[in-house]
Amino acid sequence: MTDTRVPSRVFRDAKHEAESARTQISTPQTEHPSYRLAFQDMDFLLREDLRPIRFQLELLKPELVFDAANIASTFVIYGSARIPEPSKAGALLELAQDDRAKRIAERLIAKSKYYDVARELAGLASNFPQSEDGKRHFVVCSGGGPSIMEAANRGASEAGAESVGLNIVLPHEQAPNPYVTPSLSMQFHYFALRKMHFLLRARAVAVFPGGFGTFDESFELLTLIQTGKVEPIPVLFYGREFWERVVNLEALCDEGVISPRDLDLITFCETAEEGWKAVEEFYRARGDELPK
Repeated sequence: MTDTRVPSRVFRDAKHEAESARTQISTPQTEHPSYRLAFQDMDFLLREDLRPIRFQLELLKPELVFDAANIASTFVIYGSARIPEPSKAGALLELAQDDRAKRIAERLIAKSKYYDVARELAGLASNFPQSEDGKRHFVVCSGGGPSIMEAANRGASEAGAESVGLNIVLPHEQAPNPYVTPSLSMQFHYFALRKMHFLLRARAVAVFPGGFGTFDESFELLTLIQTGKVEPIPVLFYGREFWERVVNLEALCDEGVISPRDLDLITFCETAEEGWKAVEEFYRARGDELPK
């Protein structure tokens, strides 16, 4: 009995069962949708009353991907999908056909410097060493799209590091930017679950100028920290001039709808070095050698 090998399982795994189901004989019974294996039946999985199951799947799949990649923490970079790379910014003015379009183009061109800042910041985060157990920290994570998101993944790639892209299905065609690590490129249906995965492993977040999506993501994070649902982490807002122009945070304090200490949740930055230094000082002040 000492040489007896006990099998790890006795049931056939789902993959083999699925293959067998695909090669079954064709009869009126086997061709009917009711005969399909539940996990192979897309019509069944897409039913309205299966939404809770789809939520679970969209929550679980990225977690398994992150675990398999030994990603313990991420450095999340939010920002506009419309701010151009500096070398391509001039084309915006050429396309502008009226004075208002020209003014908008000029503003976007002025913000194109943040493409390079995000790119450099991602490179700094990507140089953070692995822990002794092989876990990776401050892995760059973006929304996987163009512009500031592309800059983040590009900076990580240029540093020789992998990076995450959390894309989402939109009515108009959108592909992941080419710098996202293919094995860490994920697509979501639910905005809520995508935002959850942005923050589950985030240990620092950089927010560059952006629109509704950037506002949604960043102010939800501030709300979660403000209400104690999330432990404080470094939240870097790039471009004080932009943010103070589009959001009057001091007025919110004056109106009494936020506390003056809530403003301390935000660290305004301009350069990559300034932002990374703020992250280091945050964890040093807490006495943390590594983000937990």
